Amino acid sequence: MTTNRRDFMKYTGLTGIGMLGGSFGELLSPPFNLQTPPQMPDSFQKNQLGLYGPWAKSLFLDGLPSLSFRRNDFTDLEAWKKMASAKVKERMGYLGLEGKPKVNVHRQVRFDGLIGEEISYQLPYGNPTKAVILKPEHAKGKLPAVLGLHCHGGNKFLGLDKIAKLDKDVPYYVQEHQKTYYQGKAWANELAKRGYIVMVNDAFAFGSRRVMLEDVPEDRRKGITDFDMSKKENIDSYNGWASDHEHIMARSLFSAGISWPAVYLAEDQVALDILVSREDVDAERIGCSGLSGGGLRTVMLGGLDPRIACAVSVGFMTTWEDFLLNKSHTHTWMTYIPMLPRELDFSEILALRAPKPTMVLNNNEDNLFTLGEMKRADEIISGIFQKAGALERYKCSFYPGPHKFDQAMQQDAFDWLDRWLKN
Repeated sequence: MTTNRRDFMKYTGLTGIGMLGGSFGELLSPPFNLQTPPQMPDSFQKNQLGLYGPWAKSLFLDGLPSLSFRRNDFTDLEAWKKMASAKVKERMGYLGLEGKPKVNVHRQVRFDGLIGEEISYQLPYGNPTKAVILKPEHAKGKLPAVLGLHCHGGNKFLGLDKIAKLDKDVPYYVQEHQKTYYQGKAWANELAKRGYIVMVNDAFAFGSRRVMLEDVPEDRRKGITDFDMSKKENIDSYNGWASDHEHIMARSLFSAGISWPAVYLAEDQVALDILVSREDVDAERIGCSGLSGGGLRTVMLGGLDPRIACAVSVGFMTTWEDFLLNKSHTHTWMTYIPMLPRELDFSEILALRAPKPTMVLNNNEDNLFTLGEMKRADEIISGIFQKAGALERYKCSFYPGPHKFDQAMQQDAFDWLDRWLKN
């Protein structure tokens, strides 16, 4: 291409924009400015986007989001919650599955002082959802209940098995997972022993809800089959495939006008429908809790469903700025809600439940987040609870070590649930 032709294409392109009704400069309204790019301050720090990081942050994250309760113009807590919750649901593409499905009970066992039920139910799409319900063996009357939300952990072959069990002997690969993240405990069982009914359901794309290889085109299977998943190497192969498939799943959901958080919320709300409808459950004393991906689900369910009287999010709290500049590469597509950072910070989703009791547990060496932004998220939530006149109902703690929900953290979480759901 000659210089004259390049110039021609350049200027006719700009002229074409001008013909649409205004100059090019008018179309690029502030903060965009092609003539004088911003100078990088001396405090510039390397980030995931390089020189684009400060620019991207400046678009919407340098000030208070438009619907933040931290703004002086928001004074009515309930009115704010109604408005902001509606906006979160709009942005995520809220599903709102109506009607409690038929529950099938497959077996009931007595184990380690508990009664356990293995159940399943059919949602309007996908394979049946498997769940377990645990309660003390000699319990009487209506009990407080907790929806236990299992983690991601890079393992979609497993679901509820990560935190609950109905038998003494569990497969070695389940034991490995529990040892890595839960100090060897099936914490749903440990909580049930304290006098709770605990339900754990397989999340979307995990366990019984995972994408089966036989249901996708053969050229997308990478030579892997669903055959003989009792072998660790086959499970590892599936989990590797499922990790890559997250990109396809997320982009496909976006193409349908929904997001992964919307599916999580809808399916967890169905599980909650099943739990609160039980005759042995006190529907006024319901909690939810989970680590990592379960912590994310706690943020969504606890923040957006008023039936959750007490919420404990573990190992999943930071800011949109942390995701933008530092840590989006350590997370899956399951976190993101398009456009929402303009209106609410990530931590403010959980704060939508104020003044209801809320706990956040973090690890100082958690490589999924930066410590500074975890602490800033704590400041954001505590500020909202303080403005709501309910600071005593919010608690955040930091523990030594990496990403986990160990026994010390479990003890603190269980004590918090006891405080608000039993007393």
